[in-house]
Amino acid sequence: MNKGIIAVLSAVVGASSGAAAMEMKRVKDVKEKKALSDKHLKMFKMMDHWVGVKQEGKNLAEYFTANGYRKIIIYGMHYIGERLIEELKGTDIEIVCGIDKNAQALFMDINMITKEETIPEADVIVVTAISFFDEIEEELRNKVSCPIISMEDVVYEL
Repeated sequence: MNKGIIAVLSAVVGASSGAAAMEMKRVKDVKEKKALSDKHLKMFKMMDHWVGVKQEGKNLAEYFTANGYRKIIIYGMHYIGERLIEELKGTDIEIVCGIDKNAQALFMDINMITKEETIPEADVIVVTAISFFDEIEEELRNKVSCPIISMEDVVYEL
């Protein structure tokens, strides 16, 4: 083959490889954005239901009391975890601690630990990271003897 044909073929192969790599990155970005969108939609729907529960005059403390959960641990201290702490202030429900991967950087009204630390005794662990409940439950299952429940179940069962 002559050098001109080889150069053209090399350019075509290089361009094709670059285009394929760019398409793979675009597909990965779209999948990540879809997963984030799905997570936020799930949180929004749960929070919307929670507001409806509040408008009916109910309080999440009722769920915990009815199920014999007086001492709880909250896993996840972002939007939902912060709202749950506020909801339970002034009730008979004791928040033993919060668990969060960024525990040392958070300034909360409750004791904070990471999941790697020794988890204190409680009646239940409430996971507020509802999109990752299955993975979190699996991680905690061998570390605690109490039930591990999703915040989603708490809200929808009221």
